[in-house]
Amino acid sequence: MVNETKVVKIPLAGAAEGLALLGPQDKFLRLVREQTAADVASRDAEITISGPEAEVDSIEQLFTVLQQLFRGGYTPSERDVTYALELARTLQADQLLDLFKAEITTTYKGKPIRVKTIGQRHYVQTIKKKDIVFGIGPAGTGKTYLAVVLAVAALKENAVKRIMLTRPAVEAGENLGFLPGDLQEKVDPYLRPLYDALHEVLGPDQTAKAFERGLIEVAPLAYMRGRTLDDSFIILDEAQNTTPEQMKMFLTRLGFGSKMVVTGDVTQIDLPRGKRSGLIEAQRILNNIEEIGFIAFSEHDVVRHSLVQKIINAYNWDAENETI
Repeated sequence: MVNETKVVKIPLAGAAEGLALLGPQDKFLRLVREQTAADVASRDAEITISGPEAEVDSIEQLFTVLQQLFRGGYTPSERDVTYALELARTLQADQLLDLFKAEITTTYKGKPIRVKTIGQRHYVQTIKKKDIVFGIGPAGTGKTYLAVVLAVAALKENAVKRIMLTRPAVEAGENLGFLPGDLQEKVDPYLRPLYDALHEVLGPDQTAKAFERGLIEVAPLAYMRGRTLDDSFIILDEAQNTTPEQMKMFLTRLGFGSKMVVTGDVTQIDLPRGKRSGLIEAQRILNNIEEIGFIAFSEHDVVRHSLVQKIINAYNWDAENETI
């Protein structure tokens, strides 16, 4: 049976939209052409896609999503196009667009929580598919927040029995004994961002009850040694401040029925000079293991105040142009 050829035309609303979808000097268009058997062309203020029906449907939904994101005020990057193309290939027609409309869960006040960038959507989909996922990128990209949201959703759905939150206490040299108070009081300052996310999704009262019932547990990374964590959703935050030995110890805690999400920003390493980051080492050593997901966020995924993205860009430019 010969595959029928399908032709689809996507009108472009002006030069700005064409530039956003096709990229500078048609860079995005060339990227898509390299990845598809369909013929993709741009002429007369429209994109024309022709070829096998399945390929055409996939590329059509890719450009439709990019178009809707642009019209919503978001300008796609080359990495966004790569992620979107990968997602489009694994989904049926119109499903990619539905992913951006669908909510992950709701806050305790009933407000829907949705992804805001293609990088975030790829992150969420990868966490759902794989047992260990690394989310690496700058502040404000939602990598920790979304991990907590997915952990709470998994707990609500009984997919896991508990949530484990951990973070290296670099400022205290992993030696918390001299700090006042019990263990909870000692580690609270280091886990505040995780608490903030829990409070938004569960609410302060439900969060407190979940802690009391042992459904949510927090611990500094040093206290994870010797444990095996089954049926758990484990989040390691600020992973750039782990040593390679700590990272290996943490990853080998994974038990049956569990998921691990490791988040960090390799530009914000607070380890003593000369110490290697366990996050950077993990990228190098584990990158070729198919069952482990690595998601790279960039300044394009920043969903805080617009100034945050400009600050990150300025620091990146300075680092790239610094002269010794």
